[in-house]
Amino acid sequence: MNLFKKITILPLVLSLFTLPIPAHADHKPGHVEAPMLSTHAQTAALIDVTSGRILYSKDGEKEMRIASLTKIMTAIVAIEQGDLKSTVTVSKNAVGKEGSSLYLKLGEKMTLENMLFGLMLRSGNDAATAIAEHIGGSEEGFVYLMNKKADEIGLVHSQFRNPHGLDAEGHYSTAEDMAKLTAYALHNADFKRIVATQEHKAPNPEESWDYDWHNKNKMLRLYEGADGVKTGYTKKALRCLVSSATRNGQQLVAVTLNDGNDWNDHANMLDYGFEHYPLNELAAKGQSIQQYEYITGNAFKYPLLTGEAGEVRTKLVLYNQQSESGARSEAADASFGLKGRIEFLLNGAKIGEVPVYEKGSFIPKDKAAETIALPYDQLKGNSLFGSLKRVFDQLFN
Repeated sequence: MNLFKKITILPLVLSLFTLPIPAHADHKPGHVEAPMLSTHAQTAALIDVTSGRILYSKDGEKEMRIASLTKIMTAIVAIEQGDLKSTVTVSKNAVGKEGSSLYLKLGEKMTLENMLFGLMLRSGNDAATAIAEHIGGSEEGFVYLMNKKADEIGLVHSQFRNPHGLDAEGHYSTAEDMAKLTAYALHNADFKRIVATQEHKAPNPEESWDYDWHNKNKMLRLYEGADGVKTGYTKKALRCLVSSATRNGQQLVAVTLNDGNDWNDHANMLDYGFEHYPLNELAAKGQSIQQYEYITGNAFKYPLLTGEAGEVRTKLVLYNQQSESGARSEAADASFGLKGRIEFLLNGAKIGEVPVYEKGSFIPKDKAAETIALPYDQLKGNSLFGSLKRVFDQLFN
């Protein structure tokens, strides 16, 4: 039985907040157009990490080879499934793997954390194989976990056949899927820390010298605020790149597949996002709701074009906290004054929500992320923030 029953969705869209950015005087509803942006890539995408909103796409759903961008999935699966302090032993299958390599030796032992640094900074295919066998029991077992994670996140145009990205039939993704995957991964503190590292040293038990890895991602040195993520190349995929950068508290991810001028294109894409889609706070935590003795339980931020603020509406959804018998349930007592939620809509489409509490009540901490946005087909339960949606489902349904 649901803890709370929804009894009212107000029939009118209520303007509960004064939005921080007013629309231009000549703004026409539904006619806000993004400025033009061009790249040399065959396909490209740009995403805001906080909200998951795709800010730019050039054939972004076209299925392509992705080379070592695959390792973004390898890394996040390994981090989520493994213990960073565990010991990875290099197998015969991992030694001498073609392509970029850490030149690991048979039987060599290294912590999973150091192996992940080698994977993401130097793109070691031997490291990818060793990690896969350590986490999944075999490459095949790990690939199963990769595809399962793709389903959970909502990557509908992606399929993985190996953990390293060497060309293989049936191994593909899209610019938009890689953007969504990276935005998901960057919510993990360990992943975020590893991909932002420019140099990492690791013990080498086989030699008198230690490993000293410098990140292949030149964006970390070329672009102000750059903090990730991964390069990629094979003869069939050609140059692939995922980069991220943070400015003024906003993190963006740019993706290009088959791009001969990727460093410049990524700088232009990131500049475009920061300039035209700044992250706006549409509600502050603890903000009063007009005409009600309610306050917001979380803040809500979303990237908006100039003029789009005029299209944002809010809708209050209240919950019935009485059981069927009319008596207040123990579960309702444990809700700490939870009264419902506020939904945010842009041009009629739901983009996010925050919980609503009675003034003076205790607002529980860490119940959900500060911002709950609804990208990728309105959070179908397996989308980028599906895990966060499940938290809200437990609170609100």
